[in-house]
Amino acid sequence: MTHNAPEITGGVDTHGLTHHAAVIDPIGRHLADREFPATVRGYRDLLDWMRSHGALSAVGVEGTGAYGAELARVLTAAGVTVLDVDRPDRKTRRMKGKSDPIDAYAAATAVLSGRATGTPKSRDGAVEAVRVLRIARRSAVKARTQAMNQIRGLLVAAPAMLREQAAGLNRAALIRTLARLRPGDDLSTPLAATRAALRRLARRHQAMDEEITELDAEIGPLVKRAAPALLELFGVGPETAGQLLASAGDNPERMRSEAAFAHLTGVAPIPASSGRTHRHRLNRGGDRAANNALHTIVLVRMRYDERTRAYVARRTTEGLSKKDIMRCLKRFVAREVYRTLTSTPTTHITQTELAPAA
Repeated sequence: MTHNAPEITGGVDTHGLTHHAAVIDPIGRHLADREFPATVRGYRDLLDWMRSHGALSAVGVEGTGAYGAELARVLTAAGVTVLDVDRPDRKTRRMKGKSDPIDAYAAATAVLSGRATGTPKSRDGAVEAVRVLRIARRSAVKARTQAMNQIRGLLVAAPAMLREQAAGLNRAALIRTLARLRPGDDLSTPLAATRAALRRLARRHQAMDEEITELDAEIGPLVKRAAPALLELFGVGPETAGQLLASAGDNPERMRSEAAFAHLTGVAPIPASSGRTHRHRLNRGGDRAANNALHTIVLVRMRYDERTRAYVARRTTEGLSKKDIMRCLKRFVAREVYRTLTSTPTTHITQTELAPAA
């Protein structure tokens, strides 16, 4: 490629088996489009094909967190600027139609026009390892909870003999007792069948317990290695730290400011003023799992942290509701977490900095 090669912008519409790529010139004219297989060789051919049309300035990729994740990694490793592109909204699709070439050109146009500015997660470090392990842990927790709910549901209508045997037992003792039940070989009676079902559910609960314990032992060291300073914050444990890391990604510097991280976690205050009423409301957008992690940290601090308890008392006397106080606290915790993730010292954060979060 010569130094005076024309500058081009690329766009990719990603799918499970194929990716459709397109390139446009600096004024948005369509140059070419082509389909490539979603394989390692296909990714390399896609990059070579784009570069054959000129100097590649940037590529917009749809679905960098799903079908386009590996393509984004390959392009980034090759030194190409990759931007995350949202799919066209319904109104645009009704006006212009939908096809793979149309979506690929739309992704390139979004980059060229400046509408697409988001840097995707790199997904190539310890944080990505934490994220995938947490998926397995989350499903194990759901399966354990489901088994426990089914056990309690069966016991409600179970024969009196079984209900009396399980009465007054805490969860651990109940699971141990039910796992030792002997239903016998003949399951034609409701009592025997209920015993068999309860034993299977109890043993499933025990298996999920063991799996969760193993996953905690694997995730904990990874979280500590990825962000040891995050675990030093008051109220932040391995579970909440793992979720916040997964939401921020291996490259938290992609978030341009503390406000961007607040929007990501759904704690940026939303104006809700009208007339002579001036207030803000809770943000119901953003990453709700990250928002839940911040909520958990705030609950811990409201109960055990003297500084936070003093802040809650002061704001209550000022007339704020509990929801508004928690919104302020979640915004402050987001500030602390962002500074920690981006290696900004947090030791200078004082009580007076809680007020601007309102």
